[in-house]
Amino acid sequence: MSSRRPDPLAQVSDFEIRLLKLFRSVVECGGFSAAESALGIGRSAISQQMSDLEQRLGLRLCQRGRAGFALTEEGREVYQSTLQLLAALESFRTEVNGLHQHLRGELNIGLTDNLVTIPHMRITNALARLKVQGPDVRIHIRMTPPSEVEQGVLDGRLHIGVVPQVGALSGLEYQALYDERSLLYCAVGHPLFYVDDQQLEDQRLNVQEAIAPTFRVPPEVQNHYQALNCTASASDREGMAFLILTGRYIGYLPDHYAQAWVQQGRLRALKAGSRYYDINLAAVTRKGRRAHLVLESFLDALAEA
Repeated sequence: MSSRRPDPLAQVSDFEIRLLKLFRSVVECGGFSAAESALGIGRSAISQQMSDLEQRLGLRLCQRGRAGFALTEEGREVYQSTLQLLAALESFRTEVNGLHQHLRGELNIGLTDNLVTIPHMRITNALARLKVQGPDVRIHIRMTPPSEVEQGVLDGRLHIGVVPQVGALSGLEYQALYDERSLLYCAVGHPLFYVDDQQLEDQRLNVQEAIAPTFRVPPEVQNHYQALNCTASASDREGMAFLILTGRYIGYLPDHYAQAWVQQGRLRALKAGSRYYDINLAAVTRKGRRAHLVLESFLDALAEA
């Protein structure tokens, strides 16, 4: 295959769009094998369709083989153009659907981890109402770090996200959803598990090995971690739970997320009256976004939930 197509691409048909959607899935899954379950087809079929796309574009999009899957420079550019094209197609479809006032299309949501255990269940209830209003609406949820959720909303890959509100980014709108409290926990096997809070001095607490988050937190929350002896880190709350449950670390977890382990007698909060912090979780959308009937209906459902 030549590295560059000798003639410009004449048109983008439904067939090319289908191949581009497959290409997007392969990239987001991280390779052919990982994309099999997401696409519902075998690796050989994926490979053949990728070859068809490369042939039609006249570009080598990725390297595959024993060394693993990797995008070429052209592949990265085509991937970004693919996201823009598919987002524009979805925007067109939702705008036309809006003319008929009938809910169809997609809702792409980005969530930070471990929100499903929040008792209020505003997101779950709003999704249920949306499906009652529009049975044909296709809902896609991506669990990603908060910074990636916000970036996805900014560049149009996500219609809405739910993140801890650390600081408002220009270009985004934030709607408060939850107030979440995090407590300091240890697990069975930790030296402090059976120590009464009244006998637990701050100095003894602060020298225990603890876990620090690598995701953004507000400055007032950072103070809680700076007081601890953080010798480990985690990129999300689930990672923190894994380490706390070893019985070797203490760390902060949302109380709703930790509740099941507390009830099982596997976790306990340490000095819950003073060692806690609260954080606001907000729905985030893009400012100046185009009319999107599915998104607006979901926002209405969130406000009512």
